[in-house]
Amino acid sequence: MKAILLSAGIGKRLRPFTYDIPKCLIPIKGKPILQIWLEKLTSIGVNQFLINTHYLHDKVYSFITNSIFKDKVKIIYENKLLGTAGTLIKNIDFVKNEKFFFFLHVDNYTTDNLKNFLNYHNKNLNNNILTMMTFKTLHPKSCGIVIKDEKNVLVDYFEKVKKPPGNEANAAIYIISHKLISFLKKSKGYIDFSKDIVPELVNKILCYKTEKMFNDIGSVMNYAKFR
Repeated sequence: MKAILLSAGIGKRLRPFTYDIPKCLIPIKGKPILQIWLEKLTSIGVNQFLINTHYLHDKVYSFITNSIFKDKVKIIYENKLLGTAGTLIKNIDFVKNEKFFFFLHVDNYTTDNLKNFLNYHNKNLNNNILTMMTFKTLHPKSCGIVIKDEKNVLVDYFEKVKKPPGNEANAAIYIISHKLISFLKKSKGYIDFSKDIVPELVNKILCYKTEKMFNDIGSVMNYAKFR
């Protein structure tokens, strides 16, 4: 099983913490968040990873090459940030032979161990092309809000709107089925996965709501809760 981990963010909203540390290496209770994700995904069977780098990329490279994951991680340097969709599309051949793969933002922190999430995707493998983790948010204006039917299928999506129609949000943690790869290979001009691709897949995405703690640590205010 493989995973693509989005790790190239500059972390402007996390300054001053990110002046000398790339966002993906910001520590949560003493452990870099990238390491947390590598350990979590390894524990459920992921054995090959692709991570993209940009800001302070040399520190990310040093961290990986000196870690127990060095033989499992392929590092891609982006001289210019490609965006979340752009990174996935450019590196789609990394996962072209997989039945499904994980795709996620490293700057999200959750205590969910992903086991039930993976099982849920597997049980519904024939009925969907993507399983999206969702969570209950206290700040719906800053999130992508999902509307789903009684079968947990996404039927509408609102990315950071002024009047969100609910509080169940996209966690930007996905399991993507092989069925979607041909669509992604044909995609042109897409930059942001949530804004450009998710709306194209309404009625084709299955939602899995986590009951565990979830938070985006991408701002000083959010990060302060978990340092």
